[in-house]
Amino acid sequence: MAKLVECVPNFSEGRRPEVINEICNAITSEDGVVLLDKEMDADHNRAVVTFVCHPGKAVEAAFRGYQKAAELIDMTVHKGEHPRMGACDVCPFIPISDMTIEDAVELANQLGKKVGEELRIPVYLYEDAATMPKRKNLANVRTGEYEGIRDSIETDKSRKPDYGPAKMNLKSGSTAIGVRFPLVAFNVYLDTNKKWIADKVADAVRSLRGGYRFVKALGFEIKERNQVQISMNLVNYTRTPIFRVFETIKSEAARYGVNVTSSEVVGLLPNDALVDVSDFYLRLENFSKAQILEEKLKDAMGAMSGEGDSFYDEVASSSPAPGGGSVSASAGVLSAALTAMVCRLTVGKKQYKDVKDELSDIRDRADKLRAELTKLINDDKEAFEAVMASFKVSGPEKEEAVEKATKRASEVPLTVMKKTLEALEMALVVAEKGNVNSISDVGVAGLMGQTAIEGAGYNVRINLGSLKDKEFVKKLTDEVAEIRKKGERLATEIKKVVEAKL
Repeated sequence: MAKLVECVPNFSEGRRPEVINEICNAITSEDGVVLLDKEMDADHNRAVVTFVCHPGKAVEAAFRGYQKAAELIDMTVHKGEHPRMGACDVCPFIPISDMTIEDAVELANQLGKKVGEELRIPVYLYEDAATMPKRKNLANVRTGEYEGIRDSIETDKSRKPDYGPAKMNLKSGSTAIGVRFPLVAFNVYLDTNKKWIADKVADAVRSLRGGYRFVKALGFEIKERNQVQISMNLVNYTRTPIFRVFETIKSEAARYGVNVTSSEVVGLLPNDALVDVSDFYLRLENFSKAQILEEKLKDAMGAMSGEGDSFYDEVASSSPAPGGGSVSASAGVLSAALTAMVCRLTVGKKQYKDVKDELSDIRDRADKLRAELTKLINDDKEAFEAVMASFKVSGPEKEEAVEKATKRASEVPLTVMKKTLEALEMALVVAEKGNVNSISDVGVAGLMGQTAIEGAGYNVRINLGSLKDKEFVKKLTDEVAEIRKKGERLATEIKKVVEAKL
């Protein structure tokens, strides 16, 4: 899949559709930007817009949204239930495919600098883009909201923005730009109009009050419905799934003689989040995402169009890249993927309840490694191409260019080795504690992991032979030897466990 980033700007306007339409038109006026969703809430007086594009288009598209919001939204007269600090209140980037958190953080900084300098709006970086621990939590950044920041930004040093003036833009306010995991905006309605009950229930699930670590929650009175609402951001649905929060809210509300009447999702959510809900409530046995019709159709359509074979076709072509380094990274991806699969076939089974938390954690870590190793497939190809390009440099700069590019071509497969070693460490635990009916799958994960390490090792060593920096060569040579040794030991242990259980 091509590089793709999601951006979810929240605007302080939920009552004038024509304003949000103009903002969305400004965003999509950048070629290659696709608007996925827009949600408006009159009570909160807030709109959530979701778009995706290539990372190279994201900053300009988001900036155009900021420009239009600054033109059409006046924070001096804004009123609404939802906490807010600016016309474009928050703007998170979410890496979707073939990009890292670090790549997204760079986008956040580029946008922050542009918004701060050109629109004269104070910008605070939050979540994974935060420049200080206190600003990682959006609630801390937004403390006091528009009015509080307006009154303290010029005198309180802790309010100094990351970009833009240390003075409130009265019309546009301030803004928070960040990088985060895909979150689920989830609201639950209760059959009461007593806000104090909503506050109590929200406190029971929200992280800051001792609830679930990955839940941000507030209670609101929705006068139009004569009900109260628990409004939440589930910032990591894999660690705190929707069903767990929903069941807790039902239980807490019952303490006050109140029932849940309905719930809603605001904006988009990942398919896996709903799959987890279905799995929990239907108590499905041995269910996997592969059983979803649309997933099968997507794979089939990809194969029909030739997309499914593109990587293998490239490897088989006369082009020297992608080559052994990319294939080694691909083997690492498969090792991590199989480990995650066996975790999913174990978690939730009654006989494995004692290892549920441990294997749930391994599943999430394996998914993260899988994404990182997938990116390294292309990184290795690009590193090789950079080496080839360096040989075309003329003049005295050529030698330095070749050395620099070759070092990079050594470091990428070394990273593959390091990350695959992590995958093997997890595979051993899963082999020992996972579903015995899937023990052969863990065995293949071990074999693929060892192949990835050995193959990537070849690619490090072949590049080291031409380098002049002997200190660099020794350092990487020692690291390769150590990782190969550990990888061989882990693969052997996995094989022993697997053989004993077959």
